Amino acid sequence: MSKSTYPLKLPNSIKAAAAQLAREEGVSLNQFIAAAVAEKVGVLRTTAEFLRERAGDAKPKDLLRYVRAAPKVPPMVHDHDD
Repeated sequence: MSKSTYPLKLPNSIKAAAAQLAREEGVSLNQFIAAAVAEKVGVLRTTAEFLRERAGDAKPKDLLRYVRAAPKVPPMVHDHDD
């Protein structure tokens, strides 16, 4: 596996939290960050593939049928974050 370096600037609080978690896992901070980035890349790629498959041949205009059929009522209290 080839590797490359990348200078990374993190807020002190994030770096400290990551360093603590790395210590708890028994790995270096570099290994912890590399694993975290790999995990995020995997999740995003998997999500993109899943959504692409679910969308099929759907077009944005197809959504209008559902939007127009939705009841015209105000949102319920628990439907939004405050």
